[in-house]
Amino acid sequence: MGNRLTRIYTRTGDDGSTGLGDGTRVAKDALRIQAYGTVDELNSQLGVLLALDCPEDIAACLGEIQHALFDLGSELCIPGYRVLGPDATDWLETWLDHWNAELPPLKDFILPGGSAPAAACHVARTICRRAERLMVGLMAVEEINPAGLAYINRLSDFLFVMARVLARHAGAEVLWSKERQRPLPR
Repeated sequence: MGNRLTRIYTRTGDDGSTGLGDGTRVAKDALRIQAYGTVDELNSQLGVLLALDCPEDIAACLGEIQHALFDLGSELCIPGYRVLGPDATDWLETWLDHWNAELPPLKDFILPGGSAPAAACHVARTICRRAERLMVGLMAVEEINPAGLAYINRLSDFLFVMARVLARHAGAEVLWSKERQRPLPR
């Protein structure tokens, strides 16, 4: 692969527009831009998670997910382009089942947190849900790859389970309690 970026700034976006992968210019707040920008944000949040103390097998899964998110971003950046297939979601489901089998049944809501990696994973999960909402909005007005939408939907489930795994790994899964006592100042 040759040098693709010889200059980082182009000044072409100074008017509030940006270029899609096919050369089309659109507003920087277009749904398509918001969707792939949020996928990029999710990928960056996974980078933050990977910079924390993650077990090696979890880090390997997250690394593969980062690559798939880059693929999804390219699909959203180039209208009509397809790279993700159902096999990507199947792969997620295999790992989701693997990690979920090790967890106790869920009887209460989980509070985001418990450890730095678990908290970072919960942030990734909420960004993933936002990306999904934006992709659904985009799908209402333009065609997108249904396999990409299925992938992002399953990924939020995966990230929820992964957050639980990471919190339990640190011995600190935090459960929501309806019958809690509010702390008072001393």
